[in-house]
Amino acid sequence: MLVAGLAALDFATLPPPLPDYDQQRAAYRPSEAWLYDRNGVLLDSSRVNFQVRRLGWTPLDQISPAAREVILAAEDRRFRDHGGIDWWSLGGSIRDRIEGKRARGASTLSMQVAGYLSPGLAAPGHRSSWDKLRQMRAANALESRWTKDQILEAYLNMAGFRGEAQGIGAAALGLFGKTPGALTRDDALLLAALLPEPGASAQKLAQRACALSRDADCSRFLPAAISMLGPARSLALDPGLAPHLSDMLLTTPGARVTTTLDIRAQRAAMLALRRQLQGLGGSRARDGAVVVVDNRSGDVLAMVGGIGGASTAAAVNGATAYRQAGSTLKPFLYAQALERGYLTAASILDDSPVQLDTGSGLYVPQNYDKGFKGPVSARVALAGSLNVPAVRTLILVGVDAFKDRLFDTGYAGLVQDGDYYGFSLALGSAEVTLMEQAAAYRSLALGGRWTPLRLLKGEAITSERRTTTPQAAWIVADMLSDPNARAATFGIDSALRLPFWAAVKTGTSKAMRDNWCIGFSDRFTVAVWVGNMEGDPMRAVSGTSGAAPVWRDVMMAMHGGTPSREPPTPAGVESREIRFAGGLEQPRREYFLKGTGVSTVALAPPESRRPRIVSPAGGSVYALDPDIPADNQRLAVSFSGDIVGHRLLLDTTDLGSASAGPMIEAVRGRHRLRLVDLSGRVVDQIIFTVR
Repeated sequence: MLVAGLAALDFATLPPPLPDYDQQRAAYRPSEAWLYDRNGVLLDSSRVNFQVRRLGWTPLDQISPAAREVILAAEDRRFRDHGGIDWWSLGGSIRDRIEGKRARGASTLSMQVAGYLSPGLAAPGHRSSWDKLRQMRAANALESRWTKDQILEAYLNMAGFRGEAQGIGAAALGLFGKTPGALTRDDALLLAALLPEPGASAQKLAQRACALSRDADCSRFLPAAISMLGPARSLALDPGLAPHLSDMLLTTPGARVTTTLDIRAQRAAMLALRRQLQGLGGSRARDGAVVVVDNRSGDVLAMVGGIGGASTAAAVNGATAYRQAGSTLKPFLYAQALERGYLTAASILDDSPVQLDTGSGLYVPQNYDKGFKGPVSARVALAGSLNVPAVRTLILVGVDAFKDRLFDTGYAGLVQDGDYYGFSLALGSAEVTLMEQAAAYRSLALGGRWTPLRLLKGEAITSERRTTTPQAAWIVADMLSDPNARAATFGIDSALRLPFWAAVKTGTSKAMRDNWCIGFSDRFTVAVWVGNMEGDPMRAVSGTSGAAPVWRDVMMAMHGGTPSREPPTPAGVESREIRFAGGLEQPRREYFLKGTGVSTVALAPPESRRPRIVSPAGGSVYALDPDIPADNQRLAVSFSGDIVGHRLLLDTTDLGSASAGPMIEAVRGRHRLRLVDLSGRVVDQIIFTVR
C-alpha cells in the first residue's frame, strides 16, 4: 500500500522534461531583427515579434557585476548554496502559513527558470501543492544538468521586467537606454524592485529599491523610478538609419542581415535630403528619397526612403514607390535613336509647336517653360530637356520599340502596349521607381549593360543583359555631361554642374508632382526624388531647385578628395570639329558613331521636306460662334515643305492650288482635308470636325 502511494505521489509530481542549456540557447528567438552595413556596423533594427519584447540572448559576462549581485540578493540570496530548493525559505513560508501570516515567497531562481522553460509549471491556476512539488522537482533536475551560472544567465534573459520587456537586455535598453553591461547598482536596484510586480507604480518601486539598498538616504530613487517609467527608450542605442530598408528585409525574429549599404554613404544621403526638405519647407515639398549605387559592383551603398519631418506618409518607401518619370526617360530614347542611325548628336530637331492626332484625341506637347527654341541639335535637345524634340524622336523610334527598350532596361512597371502610353511616353508618362532609375542610369555608366542592383552583401548577380551599344551609351553620357549644351535651359552654373565629370538628367512630372535628378560619375550613380508622397503638387519647386541640390551634395560627399574622370572613348566612336550653317549653334567638337560623322550641319531646304498639312491639326474640333457672321468664321490652312504644284481637296470639293493659301469655310460636320500632287496622289490628309 505504501509503495503504491509513493508511486502515485511520484507520478503526480513528475516534472515535465526540460531542455538542456545549449538547446535553450539555440531555441531562443529575440523579438527584434537587426540590419548591418557592409562592414558590420549596425544601421537599424525592427521589431518582428509583437507578443513579447526581447533582444538577443545576453551572456552572463556581458551583464554588469552590480546587476548580477543585486538581483541575486533580492531574488535568491542562497542561490549558490542550494540544489534548486531553498529549504530555509520553504520552512519559513510554511511557518508563516501556520501562524496566519502573509507567506513569504520561497521560489528559487532555479524553480522560476524551470517555470519559464515549461510554462505549465507556473501557469495561473496551477498553484496547488502538487504543482509546487512538480516545480521543485523540476528545479532539482535542472540543477543536476545546468551549472549555476547557466541558470542565472537564463533567469536574467527570461524574466519579465516591465510590460512586454522580457530579459535584462530589453529592460536595460528600454528603461535606461543602456546595455546590460553598463547598468549601475541603482539601476539594478530598480530592476530588482520591478521583478515581484512589473506593473508597480514609481512610488512603490522607489520604496522597494530603498529597502533593498539598505541605504540611509533613498531620496534619489523616486525621481529615478519616474524617469525609468517615463517615455520608452526602446532602441535608444539603435541608429535608426534605414527604417524603410528594415521593413523590406527584416522579417524573421532574431535575423541579423548584412546589407551592401555603407553607413557613411547612408548618413551623407540622409543629411543632404533632410537639409533640402527643411529648406524647401513642408508647404512646398514634404518627401524625398535617395539611392546611391557603386557602378562597378551594383551594390546599393545608400537607400533613404524618406526622412520623416513634415511628411504625411513617412512609412512609405520613396525608393520603391512608383511615381511618374517625367523627362528622366529621354536618355534611353536618344540612345535608341543613335544606335539605329536615326540621329546623331549633331542632328537638327525642330523645337516648334506640334499637334499629334492620337486615338484618344489631340496630343500637343509643350516644353517646361512653355516656350520653343526652334531648330536645335539633338545634344542641346537632350541636355536641355526639350519636350517637342523628344516627341519627334519618339516618332522616329516608335512607341512600342521604346517601351520594349525601357522594359529591358529594368523599368518593370511598363507592362502595357505602346498604345496605352502613346507619344507622352517620351516625356515620362510611365510610372517608375527610384531603384529602377538608379539601375537604368547605371547601365549607361556601364556602356549599355544592365544588371540588377544588390542590397544583400555577397548576393550573386544572376542576370545581365545589354540594353544599348557601348557607343550610343557613351555619346548619351557625353551629352548629359555637357554644361554648355544645357546652359540655355538650366544656366551655366546650376546645381547640375560639379567640379568633376558627371552625367546628369532632371525630370518633373505632370502638375509638379514629382521632381527627379539622376546621374552618374565614373564610380557612382546617385538617384534622387523629391515630391509629396500623397500626390499633391509641389509649390515653387523646379528641376534644379528640388532634387538637384541633393544630388550635388551626395555626389560631392561620395567623391571626397577623389574627383571623377571622364570615361574613355570606346572603339567605334569618332570625333569631328563641326560648324552649323547660319550660326544655328556654336562650332564645337562632336562625337559620332563611326561612319556617320559630318563637318557641316545645315537645315534641310523646304524642297527636301515632305509636303504636309500643319494646320488645321488632325483630330481638331472647332465650334461655330452664332454671334459671328459665317463669312468671318473660316479656317486658315498652312503647310510645311515644298507645295508648289499641289492642290487641296476638302471632302469632294477642289479648293484649288495649295500655294494660294486657301481659307476653308467652317461648315458643320466631319471633314477630310487632302493634299494631292500633280499626279493626283494624296501626300497628306487630316480629319477635323466643326460643331
